[in-house]
Amino acid sequence: MVVTHTAGFRHDSIPVAETIIAQLARTSGAFDVSFCRTAEDVRRMLTPAALADVAAVVFANTTGNVGVPDLDAFLGWIAAGRGFAGVHSASDTYHDAPAYLEMLGNEFATHGNQVDVNAVVENGAHPAVAHLGARYAVFDEIYRFTRNNRGGVTPLLTLDRYPADGLEHAGEPGDLPLAWARSYGAGRVFYTALGHREELWRDQRFQQHILGGIRAVLVP
Repeated sequence: MVVTHTAGFRHDSIPVAETIIAQLARTSGAFDVSFCRTAEDVRRMLTPAALADVAAVVFANTTGNVGVPDLDAFLGWIAAGRGFAGVHSASDTYHDAPAYLEMLGNEFATHGNQVDVNAVVENGAHPAVAHLGARYAVFDEIYRFTRNNRGGVTPLLTLDRYPADGLEHAGEPGDLPLAWARSYGAGRVFYTALGHREELWRDQRFQQHILGGIRAVLVP
């Protein structure tokens, strides 16, 4: 189930993201997909009963408090052995819910100008990054997070320099998270900070990044 409802900023790339995820479902045959697009959809589709036959939920560019009827029950559903994948502003979601942010593994703090970065591929056997080689050159809106979460997650993409985005420390050496995986109870979590731009969603390497992340959280 792919959730694209927003309670804050709404990305123009959401329609393209929906199209691409549906296309990945069709062409890969790895999963079937349904979409949760409105506040009413969230109230109806993100209950324990409605999720009984769902293997994983994707928050694709969600923002704010999206109105999950019982957030603790939803997090318990993941922890009981289901999957969760978050894309881009899934980390700009539920700032008022520490338990959600703990599940996700970090919290969006800010971003600067869209820039080119050359990300380090870590844990290259993971299906979200196995196709990328040692480095992934990409142009996007690059998030800064509230903390370095290395040690609490399995890093997949990191930056060894701050992006040249006009913010503090721009261009300086650093160690910044960009994509990661983690366990949450018996559940599986994948998150990538990439996915702001429509053009990136149309890029095959990024599509494989998303497909690999979804596949990983679907693995029993």
